[in-house]
Amino acid sequence: MKWLAFLLLILNLLVWHFAGTLQGPANSASGAAGNLPRVASLKSTEEAASKPSDPEVPDVEPPAPEDAPAGDDGSEVAVGAAQPGQNNEQEAVVAEPAAVPPDCVRMGWFGSLNAARALVANQPLADQVDVTVEEVERELTPYHWVIIPPQPRAVALKQFRDIQRQGIDSYLVTEGENRNAISLGLFESREAAISVLEEKKRQNFNAVLANFPRNQISYALVFEAEPGLAKELVEAVKADYGGNFDFVEINPCEGVATPPKNP
Repeated sequence: MKWLAFLLLILNLLVWHFAGTLQGPANSASGAAGNLPRVASLKSTEEAASKPSDPEVPDVEPPAPEDAPAGDDGSEVAVGAAQPGQNNEQEAVVAEPAAVPPDCVRMGWFGSLNAARALVANQPLADQVDVTVEEVERELTPYHWVIIPPQPRAVALKQFRDIQRQGIDSYLVTEGENRNAISLGLFESREAAISVLEEKKRQNFNAVLANFPRNQISYALVFEAEPGLAKELVEAVKADYGGNFDFVEINPCEGVATPPKNP
């Protein structure tokens, strides 16, 4: 009996084992029922299987971007952009206005150096500028000269003495290109010189008309100043001079360097 019970137990175990083997897959029933997996789920499953997993990097969604700050007028302002009033190195440099060049002034003439210096010393505005006195040798309009042409010195000296005895105003020229000529008159007016020349010819003098070159040492004030101060000083000097100047020149100074303009 014991062996019979043992054989029945073995037989039951074999039946149970073969019954489980012959049973179909569990998902075949769902397939037969029409519940097939969708294509999208299959692709997601395949991509997840093909993608290597990184245990060190957690799958964390990136944070949503913060809203950009709004400007005063409600418009969005890019993050990191320079705001008005900030000290930004790229901020445009405000160009300074170009400096006004000074005026160069020259006025004259003065007959003597002392007269020019005295006029400057009496001007309070002259202390604000550097006024210099310029000395110039000027070639003036020649005078009209009535002379007896040059002769050998002995002849010229004898004739000169004869003229002096007659009481005629004259002198003997001792230097220059007209040396040993006898001067009978020097005139600024050509009409006056011609009148004397005709008179001497009637007196049987061999007189002629010549030019008398002349130069004169004259003085001028020279300075430079800011345009407004330059005009003010010129008017003050003209008022104190008590006469008309031959010239007054006021021009922008040449060659004065100006600050370069900023880009």
